[in-house]
Amino acid sequence: MIKKTLWGLMTLSAILVALYALAILFAPSIRPTFVQNLFAHFPKVTAIHFFCGAVAIVTGAIQFNASLRRKHLPLHKILGRFYVVSILCAGIASFILAVNSVGGIYVQSGFGLMAICWLATTINAYCLIRRSDVSGHERWMTRSYAVTLAGVTLRLYLGLSVVLEIKFIDAYPVLAWICWIPNLIIAELIIRFKANKRRLINEQALPESC
Repeated sequence: MIKKTLWGLMTLSAILVALYALAILFAPSIRPTFVQNLFAHFPKVTAIHFFCGAVAIVTGAIQFNASLRRKHLPLHKILGRFYVVSILCAGIASFILAVNSVGGIYVQSGFGLMAICWLATTINAYCLIRRSDVSGHERWMTRSYAVTLAGVTLRLYLGLSVVLEIKFIDAYPVLAWICWIPNLIIAELIIRFKANKRRLINEQALPESC
């Protein structure tokens, strides 16, 4: 029950962020100032970032539905391809935008490293499943989606900074790091928890098989 609730909240958050990204893409009048600046200087790259990011965050959330994976494996594989291709496009676009972003070296390095981690974790997850390493694929896809969820956490922290009346220019360098690093830490904790749980199950089953 708890897992389903958490998955539902994650998926709902992903859909809302995706809809927001598409709204920004197709409704220029609602774009924040810094997004307007991105579109003014890098229109095609920014459009790719928002559109492919929206596809990635929704398809990625669906992939974590265990029931869907078991009952509809072909669909899981198709959505997985959409996810990987979307991140390849969005990740490259993100890196270009990161190294050219306003806010100085802290913003550029924070978002730049996030883009690199996004691409690296996703590519590694894809390579592992091509070698039929399902457990390795699941671990690295968890890391990949943790970075993808920066689209959610960044907007949560942006909203919090507004509530706390922190100026955007002061908050942005910090947000460039905290929107994705804590996500990866949580992903690692989840991965280790699952690994320990599997080990305990195997240890308990061992005497019965002897």
